[in-house]
Amino acid sequence: MRRSAAVLCGTAVVVAGSLTAVPADASPAHSAGTAVTAQVAKVTWKKCGTTANPTLQCGSVKVPLDYRHPTGKKITLALSRVPHTAKTYQGPLLVNPGGPGGSGLSLAGFVASSLPKKVAAQYDVIGFDPRGVGRSTPALDCKPGYFKPVRPDSVPSTPAIEKANLARAKAFAAACGKKYKSLLPHINTVNAATDMDSIRRALGAKKINYFGYSYGTYLGAVYAKLFPEHVRRLVLDSIVDPTGVWYDDNIQQDYAFDKRFKAFSAWVAKYDSAYRLGTDPAKVRAKWYAMRAALAKKPAGGKVGASELEDTFIPGGYYNGYWPFLAEAFSAYVNGKNSAPLVDAYNSFAAVDPSGDNGYSIYTAVQCRDASWPRDWRQWRKDNWSVYAKAPFMAWNNAWYNAPCAFWPTSSQRPLNIANSKLPPVLLFQATDDAATPYQGGVTVHRLLRDSSLVVERGGGNHGITLSGNACLDDHLSAYLTNGKVPRGHVGVANAVCEKLADPKPQSAKSGKALAGASASASAAPHGVTLHDLVGFRG
Repeated sequence: MRRSAAVLCGTAVVVAGSLTAVPADASPAHSAGTAVTAQVAKVTWKKCGTTANPTLQCGSVKVPLDYRHPTGKKITLALSRVPHTAKTYQGPLLVNPGGPGGSGLSLAGFVASSLPKKVAAQYDVIGFDPRGVGRSTPALDCKPGYFKPVRPDSVPSTPAIEKANLARAKAFAAACGKKYKSLLPHINTVNAATDMDSIRRALGAKKINYFGYSYGTYLGAVYAKLFPEHVRRLVLDSIVDPTGVWYDDNIQQDYAFDKRFKAFSAWVAKYDSAYRLGTDPAKVRAKWYAMRAALAKKPAGGKVGASELEDTFIPGGYYNGYWPFLAEAFSAYVNGKNSAPLVDAYNSFAAVDPSGDNGYSIYTAVQCRDASWPRDWRQWRKDNWSVYAKAPFMAWNNAWYNAPCAFWPTSSQRPLNIANSKLPPVLLFQATDDAATPYQGGVTVHRLLRDSSLVVERGGGNHGITLSGNACLDDHLSAYLTNGKVPRGHVGVANAVCEKLADPKPQSAKSGKALAGASASASAAPHGVTLHDLVGFRG
């Protein structure tokens, strides 16, 4: 839910090229390269280096809002670049952190600095804000402050609570439709993928390399389906199941996050000497749900109610580096009647700033447009109570997060079948216990992309696993980016298996600043914290 703002610049474009338009309502029946041709300008780069990334450059490219009318209204995509420095040049490497709604501008610097220097030096690492996101214009913000605390309890245990949550979801959808009526039909994954090909042309490249996390894996797979002839190398990390977009995928997330919450509870129980919450994971969970009930009645600091507590702990399902800080806040509230660490944790992990409002606006715009959602709330009620009975941790929180799609003001598209036999070898990474994009998604995409290679992190539960401290995974990534080599072993459905990193150990969080900026654990590289801040949550 939280998104990191990228303070980067954009600049005008000046040199003409061309692009191929794809219909805004593109479906599996449409193919790229069969429509009319429009003009695209080459990027003019401007220095916008930071202390962490002194060679960073910024630029922009204008693309059609509606690819069916390529000479009509234009929108602007913000770009960033870390230029190559080696004599061997392997072309642009486009990177995307997921979402939908995640800003990719800062990811370019992270990827360039996290890869081995000799590998990164061979690429222009290109970050971009997809249409409607961040520094791209126009940027959507349907209802500023939509997540301002304290929200109604996510669990609709009474008709009044359900009514309040429904009113919020309907109001958000209506606000988006009123504010961006002309834009919403064109905010979707197919157009975002077609924008990537516009970026390719603006860069003057015949082919691109691509590296995507989370939703970025689906965006990359859709691009590869539309433009297979322009794919040179393709890396997908933490993989969306394309057969479930998006309603079914969210239901599967609920079960996976509940399992991950149980893993967190077991970890807390293991370190009872530090947290004093008991040695039985089931009793630890019972204390958490008791805390939730108490906060529903009396929010901590007037800010953290039941829904905000869920928001605060959901990030722990994405990245176990947050577990020590969450456990510390949990313990302080239960054992010391001290709510300050819990409020600090909320501010660090869950509070939504304007960039988060923008990210959520794009999240809903893309997912609600990409695929059909039940329009009868009775179906949502039935499905989510059924899930809640077995997996209560995130079920209703996730339902309300996606609920605007039940009332979305645009029609829905049919998802592409991303099955592809026209690509060079593709490298896939998937953790077995990933909650945000469960393991089956990686297996499914491995099956759908012929000649792909699947690297599995056995026992891993983090979301976004490369460039996060696991040397085994990173060696496979580096080899592929160096020479296109992928592993071809056979370990079950996988082609290679890496063991997960050790779980973190307890450590105290002294303040909200420590929560946001400290290294997650002695066993995980600092890159893990940075990556998961960039990838964000709900991605």
